[in-house]
Amino acid sequence: MARKTLEEMSLIDNFLMQAVSSDQEVSEPSLRCILSVLLQRKIGQISVNAEKMIPGYSPDHRGIRMDVEVIEKGEASSVIANVYDVEPHTANDTHFPKANRFRQAKIDSRYMESGDNDFEHLPDLYVITITNFDIFGEDQMIYTFREKCEEIPGLPYEDGLCFIYFNTTGKKGGSQSIKNMLHFIENSDETAAVDTETQQLEQYIRKVKLDPEVRRELVTFGDYIDRERREAATEAKIETTKSNIFDLLELYGEMPQALEDRINALNDIECLRELHRRAAHAGSIEDFEEQMDEVLRNTMAPV
Repeated sequence: MARKTLEEMSLIDNFLMQAVSSDQEVSEPSLRCILSVLLQRKIGQISVNAEKMIPGYSPDHRGIRMDVEVIEKGEASSVIANVYDVEPHTANDTHFPKANRFRQAKIDSRYMESGDNDFEHLPDLYVITITNFDIFGEDQMIYTFREKCEEIPGLPYEDGLCFIYFNTTGKKGGSQSIKNMLHFIENSDETAAVDTETQQLEQYIRKVKLDPEVRRELVTFGDYIDRERREAATEAKIETTKSNIFDLLELYGEMPQALEDRINALNDIECLRELHRRAAHAGSIEDFEEQMDEVLRNTMAPV
């Protein structure tokens, strides 16, 4: 897949959203503009953090990366009223509801200290997912999810949590200004700037795209994406080859757990390909194990 140039990128692309969110001059007015239109209300004093990392509780637990974190202050500037996690996506490669459930838990955990029992001061959280595809297949521009009581649907349940999915391809629901903003997020050029908000946003983006530092970062980012794609492709080949080896060995009878563990511990694709070839011609599991020891000795892989 050919890399996009900076001129071809829009706000739905992770790199440009990060560049805009990282620019000290335009990050706050840009995100305030986007949020005020999408949420159809005034957004107050905010601070913007691009690519906020929240680590796991230990090396064995998964953390998250927030593409853009926006913190809105309350009337007292020391109080956080709302937290917005803004996540643009161009790939339908995850289970979004459960992924966002996990994100919400990680984000909320930062706002309660050990021994703190006053949950009332936990800020409201909006997990905002923006996609250029329809996750739910109902052709809506907006899908909003809040907790509710199944027995009494109108009973207020004020936990302060809201999941909102914006679909740039949706035709139903939403105001004209939301439609304009979603169209601009997907395209982000002068032709998509059709009202006051998108025209102002287009000026901010133009400023970011002309920044020489952003252009230099794009080269590094492109190399990173290419490397990630290569590693993902190699990992997929590794897992497929292991699965093929297991399928062949099952023809010879029940496979010992120790042998399965040894194969799963291998990550050299060339070594695994050779083991796959040997598995196809081995007469038994015992024969394969002997051949596996030979292959590992020859490749200097760990036995």
